[in-house]
Amino acid sequence: MQTPEEHRRLTKRVLFKLDCHILPPLALLWLANFIDRSNVGNAKIAGLAKDTHLVGNQFNTALAVFYVTYIAVELPSNIILKKMKPNRWIPLLVLLWGIVTTLSSLVESFGGLVAIRLFLGLCEGGLLPGIILYLSTIYKRHELQLRVGIFYASASLSGAFGGLLATAILHMDGVGGLAGWRWIYILEGLATVVSAIIAAYFLPETLAAASFFTEEEREFAIARFRLDSSSVGHEVDAETPSPTRTFEDSKEPKDQELVENIEADCKLEVAQNNPEEEQFEWREVIRGITDIQVWFSGLGYFGLLVSLYSYSLFLPTIVAGLGYSGSPAQLHTVPPYVPAAVLTVVVALLSDRLKWRGPFILICLPLAFIGYILAITADTNRTRYIAVFFMAAGVYPSAPSILSILPNNSSGHYKRATTTALQLAIANAGGFVATFAYTPDQAPKYVRGHTISLAFVILSWVCVACNVMYCLWENKARREGRRQDNIAKYRALVEAGLTKAPIGDRDPNFRFTL
Repeated sequence: MQTPEEHRRLTKRVLFKLDCHILPPLALLWLANFIDRSNVGNAKIAGLAKDTHLVGNQFNTALAVFYVTYIAVELPSNIILKKMKPNRWIPLLVLLWGIVTTLSSLVESFGGLVAIRLFLGLCEGGLLPGIILYLSTIYKRHELQLRVGIFYASASLSGAFGGLLATAILHMDGVGGLAGWRWIYILEGLATVVSAIIAAYFLPETLAAASFFTEEEREFAIARFRLDSSSVGHEVDAETPSPTRTFEDSKEPKDQELVENIEADCKLEVAQNNPEEEQFEWREVIRGITDIQVWFSGLGYFGLLVSLYSYSLFLPTIVAGLGYSGSPAQLHTVPPYVPAAVLTVVVALLSDRLKWRGPFILICLPLAFIGYILAITADTNRTRYIAVFFMAAGVYPSAPSILSILPNNSSGHYKRATTTALQLAIANAGGFVATFAYTPDQAPKYVRGHTISLAFVILSWVCVACNVMYCLWENKARREGRRQDNIAKYRALVEAGLTKAPIGDRDPNFRFTL
């Protein structure tokens, strides 16, 4: 039996090792992802549009086709991930898109740019849903957002690094007879390939396979994660000396006999406490597709991504419209990302501590409202430049919060795999809107583009508010005992041989995170 002090010390040691071995490789991959996805904006103002003879909205069209394959592969990728193992599948995706990014340097025409963007989406689409699903198998529910926030902060930093890298690389213009924008793709693509190899070396497959743990740490890490899974929504006391509570302990006394019957008949506790042994079944996929939180959070993230993608893709263009060109234009894309990255981590830390997700989005998004309103009404370039700081500060910290809602509120591996992937498939459709929000005819003020982005971040705020209200309503119903029949319904499915999945978030004691 561990003392409370030994328990705290072991918890800190396990989390420290997990953070040191998992977060840096994932942050590196996500940084590479955003740089490779958005470097087309830097390449455009460095000569891509001219050298490939783009006219009208062809640049926007080339950006839009990326999302065709990106969206299509998200759900299949998450299903494959369990079979292929996340520590191999995720780096493989990164390796492939690093190669595609490097090959982007060979593009000579609009058709070539469209083709390369299609292949880039095919390789990149499975990354984010895969990372979120992977983290949800490593960390407890309310440890998740801080970790998502840390690696997601690298997305906001990618805008800064992308601008700095592009500025430095453009000095290679003419080296080897290649234009500077081609060197952007070559060097950043090769860096992505190296990142994939590094990640494949460091990432563990599961907690049980983590070689950096001692035997005591490994057993403790597995036990604390399974306890968090089997607590089905109850808060687990951080001071609990030994993680030994079983599924029965989370039940109300009046349901004890019924729960015992379920466990005797279908080995519920084994399934609940060993999610890695769960077998694929379509019923769990359908359960994920029909979860109302997928659609609230998916549409909320859709609105958010219209702003985030248009921001990352067109910030260089917007800055160029403020009167900057060449290296000064690239450098002026850097500062707005820095406070956004800091705020992303701060919000993630507070979110895990308070166990809030949606409320922080509702707090942060109004900063983006201010930014877009400033940009629309501004009379000077200085005010417009200040506006882009507010846009980033509102949008980037909100992303990890919305990404953490479904991993926290979906229980059962395949349901969680479905909900996280479907949320992103819905959300990434926002890329189609984002790529046509800022068109050349709007230069230099881009009022229509800012208005479109403002409308969608307002939509995001409304959808998240609806999800928060739904969680409050459902939690209240469960506290009042109005969902107790879920156990009988689940037992009937098991006895009929229709499911072997754990009861998961259907359990009346499961509490949704706001």
